[in-house]
Amino acid sequence: MRICLVYDCLYPWTVGGAERWMRSLAEALVAEGHEVTYLTRRQWEPGDEPAIPGVRVVAVSRADPLYGPDGNRLIGPPLRFGRGVLGHLLRHGDDYDVVHTCAFPYFSVLAAGLARTQPLFVDWCEVWSWDYWRRYLGGAGGLAGWAVQRACARVPQQAFTFSRLHAARLQQEGLRGTPVRLGGLYAGPSDQPAGTAARAPLVVFAGRHIPEKRVTAIPAAIAYARRSVPGLRAIVLGDGPERPALLQAIESEGVGDCVEAPGFVDADAVHAAIASAACLLLPSQREGYGMVVIEAAALGTPSVVAAGPDNAAVELMTPGVNGVVAASDAPDDLADAIVAAVRGGAALRTSTAAWFAENEERLSVQHSMRQVLAAYDAVR
Repeated sequence: MRICLVYDCLYPWTVGGAERWMRSLAEALVAEGHEVTYLTRRQWEPGDEPAIPGVRVVAVSRADPLYGPDGNRLIGPPLRFGRGVLGHLLRHGDDYDVVHTCAFPYFSVLAAGLARTQPLFVDWCEVWSWDYWRRYLGGAGGLAGWAVQRACARVPQQAFTFSRLHAARLQQEGLRGTPVRLGGLYAGPSDQPAGTAARAPLVVFAGRHIPEKRVTAIPAAIAYARRSVPGLRAIVLGDGPERPALLQAIESEGVGDCVEAPGFVDADAVHAAIASAACLLLPSQREGYGMVVIEAAALGTPSVVAAGPDNAAVELMTPGVNGVVAASDAPDDLADAIVAAVRGGAALRTSTAAWFAENEERLSVQHSMRQVLAAYDAVR
């Protein structure tokens, strides 16, 4: 098949769960013998164009920063990308058997719907509630964002989701038909040894420092947890607009001697930190999937995840088996869950490794790719 994948971000030039999924999907489809074109925006310097074996990468909009100073997505780049996608599909739509786009940042979905060239498939990593839109952009901006999301949900399509939470929300927004819930996004090694031996009381966070990730709650949570686990330490990896507030929280909580925030580090350093941790900490208020929970489990590292109405990562958790679900993202609730995970020791790490081994195939990119190909075939 001739497949057109559409997303304004391309891994590793932009790092995130959806980016890694689309890159992995492109490579997996090529490995199955399909022709793949990847429409994106320019993210590289001239002369350093992507060279992904078997994948034709086409930039349909210019290089632009995605985020403003407040950490929110800017509106200009998605509009320009949507315009570029529309122009490309109007000119070349007949060159493809299917078009497959990420829902976010929405205008590519509307563009593909307007072009009406080939069957349209849409990945809905998240569907935001009206309340979340209002909190994210305010009254008028939130209403506009919510209306665009609803319009995208009503474009004729075969939808894919990665969680029960967002599948239900998508149908509430007016999707025609039933979304296919994909099994997983894991594309890492399948033969990593799961370390279950004794580990130091270390907590690791890895992710972008944005408000919904709740990195500023970590210093207080560690301060609380140290009352029960002397010697507890934390490493907060990543960067983003909340980093200054995180550094201030480390200082104000007096935990500078036990909470490190080294900033952005490479993938090998992230891997090594998680592999040596007693637990991964994911205090996010909002997650479309929670890929890092799977990556941690592959290393025998249990996770602490915060319960919340917008956090689909909770669906990956079997409490007491592969980690602990905190009652909320409040520092004291996070601390209680951290203490439980650390005290779970080798037994919890062993059960986490066993959980991953049992679910690895279902949670893999290969499994999701087979579901995607079946959906493609169903409409041909």
